[in-house]
Amino acid sequence: MKHTDIKEIFSDKAFIGTTVTVCGWARTARDSKNVAFIELNDGTTLKHIQIVIDKEKGIEYSDEAMKLGASLCVTGTVVEGRQGNPEINAEKIDVIGVCPPEYPLQKKRHTLEFLRTMPHLRGRTNTFNAVFRVRSVAAAAIHRYFQSKNFTYVNTPLITGSDCEGAGEMFQVTTIGYTKDYEKEEDYYADDFFGKKAGLSVSGQLEGEVAAMAFGKIYTFGPSFRAENSNTPRHVAEFWHVEPEIAFAELPEVIETAEDMIKTVIGEILEKCPEEIKFFDEHFEKGLTQKLTDLISNDFGEVTYTEAIDILKKSGEDFAYPVEWGADLQTEHERYISEKVFKKAVFVTNYPKEIKSFYMKQNADGKTVAAVDLLVPGVGEIIGGSEREADYDKLVSAMKERNMNLDLYSDYLDLRKFGSVPHGGFGLGFERLIMYVTGISNIRDVILYPRTVGNIR
Repeated sequence: MKHTDIKEIFSDKAFIGTTVTVCGWARTARDSKNVAFIELNDGTTLKHIQIVIDKEKGIEYSDEAMKLGASLCVTGTVVEGRQGNPEINAEKIDVIGVCPPEYPLQKKRHTLEFLRTMPHLRGRTNTFNAVFRVRSVAAAAIHRYFQSKNFTYVNTPLITGSDCEGAGEMFQVTTIGYTKDYEKEEDYYADDFFGKKAGLSVSGQLEGEVAAMAFGKIYTFGPSFRAENSNTPRHVAEFWHVEPEIAFAELPEVIETAEDMIKTVIGEILEKCPEEIKFFDEHFEKGLTQKLTDLISNDFGEVTYTEAIDILKKSGEDFAYPVEWGADLQTEHERYISEKVFKKAVFVTNYPKEIKSFYMKQNADGKTVAAVDLLVPGVGEIIGGSEREADYDKLVSAMKERNMNLDLYSDYLDLRKFGSVPHGGFGLGFERLIMYVTGISNIRDVILYPRTVGNIR
């Protein structure tokens, strides 16, 4: 049906005095003897537009139009309200879809935990209206950034025969399902769709490197899957991954790109989502606007892993996880470095090779690899990257140390044979970025349908 987006009416004063048709859902409604009011929202803006029903004019409307959650089509004249916001003096109100009294989103404020029980409805609340608009703007900004820097957007496979991280935390893909018909695993996979073991991709990086060896600079932006039995506020089994890969680049270029991208994307969110950021600042993280403004206004810090461990040991803090060289940094360590020491975003570089992935470039010291993590206050790590190992023999050696099946990575190894070049890239967990810019503390609340251990619908 032909109608005007409510956002357009708020954005353009030229609508004042004109007749429009709007559609949306009733958020609140109140009635009196001579006049009735409905707050209508169509999802295009955080703001609700007030529908004014002057009963003395004989405007006909159903009682169903006054019920929360009902979907309405309203035609009327746009006028300037008392607060300077546009309102619509209704001339015609049609109920598109009725909403019964058991509609769960009533006037009272609900907890995020309660709203997780109804992912199909929570998008109609102010919180999720704002979250998903920020998410949309952030996604567009990411594409715009890489396209403006001559990166080629590639779509890497979601079904793969190799584990990018080498950690084995993959969801199996099969057409056979449960059966007792096979005594040997290899016979089972031989009869399966691909004739071999297959799983959902944990990362598009390996295929991204293949593309970068042809197109120079590429990025992926799509879902990744981790069958990790982790039930924390920062982990989901299906998440969205941004993964650029840059040929003819060493670690400093990777770091430079990561910082520039983060600043550009957050800057665009601040510019295009002021109402949403204000909402999050008021309701979820006091000082959020200033935090984001400070982030994009200052150079990011940089510290080596070895230096970070030394700082943590001398901090006097009673960490829950021990601090020792060779151990991975935990969230509490990452947040201490970014919040207490640097008080801003900071890159940590050159991690011990034993705690990082097989594909990372081995440094001359024989102990560390050219890895980098970006830590931000309030969240911890949001980016992980590295310069990739371009030397065939060193890569094979690292894979053998991990007892990896080299046959599964033949294409990847071939890249080191045929015109190998220094290259690197990083992965950005898109949901973690959205958590950071909204102040939402649980990853389940920044994704439409969170998939977690024991939870899918």
